[in-house]
Amino acid sequence: HSGRGVIGKIINFLENGKNIALVSDAGTPGINDPGNFLIQEVINNLPETKIVPIPGANAAISALSISGFPTDKFTFLGFPPHKKGRQTFFRNIEDITHTVVLYESKHRIIKALENLRQLADGRPLVVCREITKQFETTYRGTAEEILMKLTANNLLGEFVVVVGPKPKKQKTEDEE
Repeated sequence: HSGRGVIGKIINFLENGKNIALVSDAGTPGINDPGNFLIQEVINNLPETKIVPIPGANAAISALSISGFPTDKFTFLGFPPHKKGRQTFFRNIEDITHTVVLYESKHRIIKALENLRQLADGRPLVVCREITKQFETTYRGTAEEILMKLTANNLLGEFVVVVGPKPKKQKTEDEE
């Protein structure tokens, strides 16, 4: 989080032929990360600059890959808003029929699961804590089931929540 104040200096370095590397302490730079603003500014100011990704661990894709849910179509929503818009954020998940991936902090994971318990119609979830790290833990079940598994002493770290697709409605005899 170096801030937007250094972006002018970085653009100046690039204009003078220097190379830079963008490193994040929170996953892949540019993915739900302030680094995305820097990338946009480089593209806007120096469109010919070559931007090279360096592959590495990505929590959202890692959690999605072990979820067991369909991965051919999914929506990544990032972090829910802290307050304003939070209920709308979770209500909108109800309308998404395919797999959904979101991030949540240790401070709000319980509240997020409570929101999903109320709104996600019992959709299956996979919640990964500290994914790709030494103390990685994966929880599977409904929001209700996962809430019962989580305790205050395992709320350390960051969380990835993968919401399974909305179940297809069974056709009744009248519809067939």
